[in-house]
Amino acid sequence: MASSSSYNCPCAACKFLRRKCMPGCIFAPYFPPEEPQKFANVHKIFGASNVTKLLNELLPHQREDAVNSLAYEAEARVRDPVYGCVGAISFLQRQVQGLQNLMRPMLI
Repeated sequence: MASSSSYNCPCAACKFLRRKCMPGCIFAPYFPPEEPQKFANVHKIFGASNVTKLLNELLPHQREDAVNSLAYEAEARVRDPVYGCVGAISFLQRQVQGLQNLMRPMLI
């Protein structure tokens, strides 16, 4: 993917960090300029340095999934600082259990 700097528009990460978005910016393919909140959340929860280290350790084809996971977890943590994505998972598990309990008499 081309760096967003080729369009003279820094990626959301470089804009947030107030630095020039260079060709080859590791953030550019995953944090487009039109999604500034995505990077802001990831930065707030994980820190730009930690995300850079993580992305550099991954193979290029693994990075998009990693960023999507980080973004999901960061957004969940911003919404629910105590439980984060675990709160959403627990809620869904309780819903599944409740529905299974409703269906159990029908299966007998």
